[in-house]
Amino acid sequence: MKEADVQPKVTLVGAGPGDPDLLTLKAVKALKKAKAVLYDALVNEDILEHAPDAVKLYIGKRKGNHSYTQDEINDLLVSYAKKYGKIVRLKGGDPFVFGRGKEETDYLEHFGIKTAIIPGITSAIAVPASVGIPVTQRRVSESFWVITGTTSSRALSNDVKLAAQSTATVIILMGMSKLSEIAEIYKANNRADMPIAIIQNGTKEEAKQAVGTIATIVHLVKEKQLSSPAIIIIGEVVNGHKSLLTYFNEQFMEDDFIYQNLDIEPITQ
Repeated sequence: MKEADVQPKVTLVGAGPGDPDLLTLKAVKALKKAKAVLYDALVNEDILEHAPDAVKLYIGKRKGNHSYTQDEINDLLVSYAKKYGKIVRLKGGDPFVFGRGKEETDYLEHFGIKTAIIPGITSAIAVPASVGIPVTQRRVSESFWVITGTTSSRALSNDVKLAAQSTATVIILMGMSKLSEIAEIYKANNRADMPIAIIQNGTKEEAKQAVGTIATIVHLVKEKQLSSPAIIIIGEVVNGHKSLLTYFNEQFMEDDFIYQNLDIEPITQ
């Protein structure tokens, strides 16, 4: 098929943590202009409505279920850019937070294809915040770590052992399959009583959570049947969490109040 007449350009767009209302305005503008959208598994498909005329291709990867390898994704980005011109590579969260965004832009630029980045709200911060958990809090936590639970070698990151010795809040992404191992590391550091929260499908209506301590969390996760995708939050800041029911009730009541008092309609597109 004839290649695009316009100069190829790929915009990496962060889709945010799950709630489609947390998409940035700049991301919406890019989607509206896109001729093709290649999107990941963690992207809420409601977001694709912002690109009604674009060709859409699912290229998601989940544990044990990869529609394409990363090498194949890289090649698809090049071929779609040459074919359609302006395309969006849509990634969950932020493209540069465990999203392999830099690998993809480097590959594209090697072929002379321009790239641009539109940051997204990372789930590492937004999901804890959605239930009232701050990643930092004065007199409680002075810093926070964001760690991948599973490295490219499929092992738990060694950074977890270092983080378990600090007073920092620790957020672990892609770590559910390593939860027992994570708990044992904290127990070895005499932190069995450390608060921990796990939130599955954070910021979405189907969100689920378990809140306990290092000593109890594995049992709670089994009891509540939590699984991936989920965020693990470890630290004293967890003590201030809200239940998901409380959070969503407050959110919807606040939205209704705003719309009624400002005499505007909620944005549905």
